[in-house]
Amino acid sequence: MKKLFLSLFFVLCAVTANAVLPNVTLRDPKGRSVNIEDLAKTGKPVIISFFATWCKPCMRELNAIADLYPDWQDETGVEMYIVSIDQAQDAQKVMPLVDGNGWEYNVLLDPNGTLKRAMNVQNVPHLFVLNSKGEIVYNHAGYMDGEELEIRKYLK
Repeated sequence: MKKLFLSLFFVLCAVTANAVLPNVTLRDPKGRSVNIEDLAKTGKPVIISFFATWCKPCMRELNAIADLYPDWQDETGVEMYIVSIDQAQDAQKVMPLVDGNGWEYNVLLDPNGTLKRAMNVQNVPHLFVLNSKGEIVYNHAGYMDGEELEIRKYLK
């Protein structure tokens, strides 16, 4: 049984590794459209983190990354996109939260869960790292203190 679970784990990791982003368009809080598939074409690493304004582990993760993000940007040119899964009626809560925490991330809204479903995100927080070739090289659900330190090695 243990071997079966281990085999299944490695198959799932292989399927996730080097996956591509879906052709989904979201809007930022100012109403501008962003095609998610285009994020993989920048030639720079990209972090995509799904969150919700009501999610405490999401806040801890995004605050922890905020401390490291300027260094990551200097070292790798990484761009971070945080994707709110809050419902449309709660979208007005997103930017006060982002501004209140001083987060310098790109913000996208996914009120209908279109991207969430396309990327098979079940729970938040859920974070993806794309390398400079646009391949998903890290896919992680949940957050425990210190996990943000793991991200750095996938950015290089």
